[in-house]
Amino acid sequence: MTPPPSTSRTYDAVIVGGGHNGLVAAAYLARAGRSVLVLERLDHTGGAAVSTKPFAGVDARLSRYSYLVSLLPKKIVRDLGLDFRVRARTVSSYTPVERAGRPTGLLVGGGERRTRESFARLTGSQREYDAWQRFYAMTGHVAQRVFPTLTEPLPTRDELRRRVDDETAWRALFEEPVGVAIEEHFDDDLVRGVALTDALIGTFADAHDPSLAQNRCFLYHVIGGGTGAWDVPVGGMGALTDALADAARAAGAVLATGHEAVRIDADGHGAEVTFRSADGEGVAAARHVLVNASPRELAALTGDAPPASAEGAQLKVNMLLTRLPRLRDPDADPREAFAGTFHIAEGYEQLAAAHARAAAGELPAAPPSEIYCHSLTDPTILGPGPAAKGMHTLTLFGLHTPARLFARDNDAVRAELLKSTLAQLDAHLAEPLADCLATDADGRPCIEARSPLDLERDLGLPGGNIFHRELSWPHAQEGTGHWGVETGRARVLLCGAGAVRGGGVSGVPGHNAAMAVLDGTTG
Repeated sequence: MTPPPSTSRTYDAVIVGGGHNGLVAAAYLARAGRSVLVLERLDHTGGAAVSTKPFAGVDARLSRYSYLVSLLPKKIVRDLGLDFRVRARTVSSYTPVERAGRPTGLLVGGGERRTRESFARLTGSQREYDAWQRFYAMTGHVAQRVFPTLTEPLPTRDELRRRVDDETAWRALFEEPVGVAIEEHFDDDLVRGVALTDALIGTFADAHDPSLAQNRCFLYHVIGGGTGAWDVPVGGMGALTDALADAARAAGAVLATGHEAVRIDADGHGAEVTFRSADGEGVAAARHVLVNASPRELAALTGDAPPASAEGAQLKVNMLLTRLPRLRDPDADPREAFAGTFHIAEGYEQLAAAHARAAAGELPAAPPSEIYCHSLTDPTILGPGPAAKGMHTLTLFGLHTPARLFARDNDAVRAELLKSTLAQLDAHLAEPLADCLATDADGRPCIEARSPLDLERDLGLPGGNIFHRELSWPHAQEGTGHWGVETGRARVLLCGAGAVRGGGVSGVPGHNAAMAVLDGTTG
């Protein structure tokens, strides 16, 4: 716990929660000369964007929760002078499959020629590759037009539509279920599934869900940086939040860990934030309060009616291996296949079946998931010992496992799901994954799994939802305000993932909340 903050002064801004968005806001405001206090419940800052050594006696720092970077604007890194870098993955994805009794797969990346040849080998023609090029040219155009708006005042829907300036793309991504566009472009089930996965990360929806929740998820996964590329944070995700914390402190912000905000009282002119720590209860006065927590937590702090409940739908697994496993596909090099996103049980029909089964209250028979190896792109997360031994990390993210499935017995269901998920991976390996797992100092396999309920308990994510609630469209809607961070209370802003244009490791809500304070549009 840090030393207690001063309660004898009025801060320009008190920020509730020291996750990456709260730190972005703190750094911007402090650099602008504002007095800033950050209250963080845990004994460290970073929230879900942290690096830890989860395995006893093993010198490997893993991005324990969030793990890739796409939506973080370079503008934020430049503005705050962050010592933070990302590296591009050499391969976008590899998807193993068995066709005509023969193990094969689809490689996307490694150069245009190799990708084209991989499509042809899998599908027997050039048609799917040509369709892939057209489809992602469309999303790339949208990315170039939409991404720059994330750090600007909210455009109206019509303004964003004019900015996109492509009615076919607008209809495909903003108006019709994304499954329609995927089915129009692609014939091959596996290719359709690979395209759809970006619509389902942490989002429990079908390709044709009329709510278009899958479209919003897809949009945020293909617009990052104006390209849609997902990069590896050098040094792990904690390198970003450490850099942000350093920037905030250097600019004068006070970061008080071990201090839990329990109430916000606001009168439209200012506010008081009551907090608890090991030393007892205190009150911090503020001209503005920025809440880097979920909308549900905001309502609890202000005494307002809670919003509709959120629900996460993912399994997160971290592993450390003595070596990468060999694959059944004779044309696949594990160092390439695991460098990008390794799709498992994510054919189009498999994804639909998994969703239908989970919606009926049962675990998917073939749980879909995707894996990547951070250490192939960024070996700095391994200490000298593990690196010398050729060890590697694996991160697995499972889909279509809503929190409700774990309610009866979280530990038992998590163990059952992990076993069946790894069995789907083993079906494509030439050796069992268990044979490749490293062991920690106590002789236990280096593998840990987190369900949505675990994320709710550990990080305060409502229902384990990694976005805090359903993702929003990146344009103004009724009640969204000028920057998308405004709440129903003047001078109280939402700067977490639940803000408009929130979700993912982006810093965008933190930037936008700081801009709202600085330009005086907070009410």
